[in-house]
Amino acid sequence: MPLLRRPRPPRIQDALFDTVARWHGDRPWGRVLDAGTGRHSLRWILGLPTDGWTAVTGAESRATALTDEHRDHMRPGDRFAVGNWQDPGFLAGERYDVVLADYLLGAIDGFAPYFQDRLFARLRPHVGGRLYAVGLAPYDEPTDAVGEIVWEIARLRDACILLAGHRCYREYPRDWVERRLAGCGMTVVHAESVPIVYRERWIDGQLDVCLRKLPRFGDHGLAAAMRGRVEELRARAKATCALHDGLRFGHDWIVAAE
Repeated sequence: MPLLRRPRPPRIQDALFDTVARWHGDRPWGRVLDAGTGRHSLRWILGLPTDGWTAVTGAESRATALTDEHRDHMRPGDRFAVGNWQDPGFLAGERYDVVLADYLLGAIDGFAPYFQDRLFARLRPHVGGRLYAVGLAPYDEPTDAVGEIVWEIARLRDACILLAGHRCYREYPRDWVERRLAGCGMTVVHAESVPIVYRERWIDGQLDVCLRKLPRFGDHGLAAAMRGRVEELRARAKATCALHDGLRFGHDWIVAAE
């Protein structure tokens, strides 16, 4: 087992990552590529017995912040890589035992618009063992008050993103992912959909995105009205969440391919 400067941080509890770990079984993790890193996926990888990891981000500021946050747990072979998967030379020639694409498919539209249909073909040369892809399925039309609240939050978030001049995430369903993986010559070995239960943390996280976009609105009156709308929806969503012990709507997907 590789030596660490300090003991690994405790494994985080996450239903999606727990499924990935169950599928992986007793296979060694080896060298891991986090193809679109964030605090959550990186914390999970830090808790694994890896031989080394590379975490990719499209922003230098994100790499600097994560390095400062996790420096004490990094070994000489661990590193952050700043780049864009549209660049054919990015990480050229590097292969990993495990490649993790955690919510990368939806998020990449903000860094590489219209590239999603080529993402898995681009990642394939880096997969020496398994690729684990995790994502959010597009929402179906809601059929009850809980689903309506989730839809309302998502629509308001996206409206604020667009009014700020930024790009929204674009999510794809599991069957689309499986077709793309098969189309680039990979074999899907596991696939599962996991129902979602949203809690207050998600409500605050999504609506706080709205607040961060308001300063970029060109119309100050519209920004002020939108702030009031955000807080009204926040209060209503939290009340609904408490009444139903969470907002049960939609599902995530997990796909493993070799």
